[in-house]
Amino acid sequence: MSNGTNNEGLTPVPGAAPAQWKPSHNPWLVALAVILPTFMEVLDTTIVTVSLNHMAGSLSSTSEEATWVVTSYLISNAIVLPASGWLASFFGRKRFLMTCVGIFTASSFLCGCSTSLSMLIVARILQGAGGGALQPLSQAILMESFPPQKRGLAMAAFGLGVVIAPVLGPTLGGWITENYTWPWIFYMNIPAGMLALYIINRIIEDPPYIRAAKPGTIDGIGFGLMALWLATLQIVLDKGQQEDWFASGWISGLFMLSCVAMVAFVSWELWGTPHPIVNLRVLKNRNFAVGTVLIGAVGVILYSTVTIQPLFLQALMGYSAFDTGLSVSPRGLASLMAMPLSGMLVARVDTRRLVLFGFFLFGLGSFELQRLNLEMSMASVVLPNMLQGFGMAFMFVPITVTAMSHLSQNVMGNASGIFNLSRNLGGSIGISLITTFLVRNTQVQQAQMVAHMTPYDTGYVMRLGQATRMFESYFGHANAPQKALGAMYGTMVQQSALVAFSNCFHVLGIVTLGGMALTLLLRKAKPHGPMAAH
Repeated sequence: MSNGTNNEGLTPVPGAAPAQWKPSHNPWLVALAVILPTFMEVLDTTIVTVSLNHMAGSLSSTSEEATWVVTSYLISNAIVLPASGWLASFFGRKRFLMTCVGIFTASSFLCGCSTSLSMLIVARILQGAGGGALQPLSQAILMESFPPQKRGLAMAAFGLGVVIAPVLGPTLGGWITENYTWPWIFYMNIPAGMLALYIINRIIEDPPYIRAAKPGTIDGIGFGLMALWLATLQIVLDKGQQEDWFASGWISGLFMLSCVAMVAFVSWELWGTPHPIVNLRVLKNRNFAVGTVLIGAVGVILYSTVTIQPLFLQALMGYSAFDTGLSVSPRGLASLMAMPLSGMLVARVDTRRLVLFGFFLFGLGSFELQRLNLEMSMASVVLPNMLQGFGMAFMFVPITVTAMSHLSQNVMGNASGIFNLSRNLGGSIGISLITTFLVRNTQVQQAQMVAHMTPYDTGYVMRLGQATRMFESYFGHANAPQKALGAMYGTMVQQSALVAFSNCFHVLGIVTLGGMALTLLLRKAKPHGPMAAH
């Protein structure tokens, strides 16, 4: 390849680039420059979820149509993510980063002033395209700018954006929507984006191997196949539950098209072109391949938990959006406290032990949430959320450092794109599967409970009689039996949903155990030496 690496994209060619490049400015100024826009971009993946009904009402559309506001953003975001390394080499990393921040900021303004749903969806596509490269670019810049022994702290700072932002998104979005109007969800990106552009222009610089790179002509076929694969997959994941999955002809067709496009994309990138837009050979590095799967699992459990816990608190406990935010905020606060500690420990402790510890804490929090009931107080949610927040910090930072520890600097941009795509796809898959499991398991629980609501079940007959006598004093003898049956049915629906939510958290706990087993495949990281070629 012409970017200074061998055909696997792992070992630097002699004379291609210095062994270890250092930025001209303080690395923490570099961190500030890239973390700010990344935080805003990740925040926008979840901040709109609680405002969709408000958007639908003001734009004269249905709530189902409004979900395309989320889907369109995720599709364009996913398409740009893996190609970010090649695009940075082609245009120059600093120029490409500033362009992305500019597009994200300008499209945020367009989102806020949209007068129709179509206009909002187009603006969200532009916003997702502009924001898609921010995560991998920021991660690559941080890993390159900090010396090896401080990369744990760098990833801790990066983790504050990509781990805490999805947790804060729904709470912040609900507060802004209730106290102002939904366009301000997007308008608040404008000052942050302008500040980020100013800092990036002053601080960020291209390393010599980026300036010297000659990526060749654009891999149009590869980009087209990748776009087709990711776009169709994202639509299937977002709309599958609404359309009853493969009972729908168009969902089945899109899924088959996505599978064919994925196989064609992988084949083309590996053997069909000398200048792939995504260098998949970097996955031959075992630590990076295992780390990529692990970060995908982190995406599954994080986004699944962030999705179903607010649903439980609002639908069954009757919490407002603000009270829900207060209940889940300890997870973000715990991550905020644990990220620096995790960043410091990766330079002193075997990172594999830290990853195991992180999965253990998150799994423990999930199993604690499995014990939820309708009588618990808000304080009962705090401890499991704090356990999960601490666990997330000890998963994200060590996994990232371990996965990247055996890669050379000049493949970091390409690797970061694949790594972040895995986390985002894991999040989409997790949300899709957990909501499907919740709906279907609720139906299963209802069927099992209804089987006991018969005249031959003494417990049911006794409770129905008690309810009937209670309602007689309010609604009279004739109406009391109907009211009692309605109350019993409502209780059954509520209890079946409660059991289904409990089972969801049990499943997430099992997934964390799988993550612990997969961690054993990792090799020991090398945080103290220069980036090693593998």
